[in-house]
Amino acid sequence: MKGLKTATVAHKKLDTETMKKRKAEAALTKKEKASKNSGAPKRPPTAFFVFMADFRKSYKENFPDNKSVAAVGKAGGEKWKAMSESEKALYVGKAAKLKDEYAKTMEEYNNKSVDGAAKSEDSERSSEVNDDAEQQASS
Repeated sequence: MKGLKTATVAHKKLDTETMKKRKAEAALTKKEKASKNSGAPKRPPTAFFVFMADFRKSYKENFPDNKSVAAVGKAGGEKWKAMSESEKALYVGKAAKLKDEYAKTMEEYNNKSVDGAAKSEDSERSSEVNDDAEQQASS
């Protein structure tokens, strides 16, 4: 019986060590993925979130005493599911407009970042050329 208990304890230690390694690896990959540019435009809301912005206003007018965010979200979700496609079309159209605007701003943003990168590469190249010329002149 004693042999079984020690084997189980050793097995648990191995599992915790393995789990620590996995967590450390996951943390590293999260840090790598989190390297987003904070200056990038924010993604547009979906049709549901456009609807929820309007719904929250009307819900707070009808139920001013309710402070629960969960209740508002639940009621909004239920109403969204009950709506017909023709009723949702208004919000889908608004979301499509926001998505088009986002695409334009992203294109501008990407062009600016590409232009900025090209300019910095040009300045690096010009300094390399100057360095080469200085080295040849001093030789």
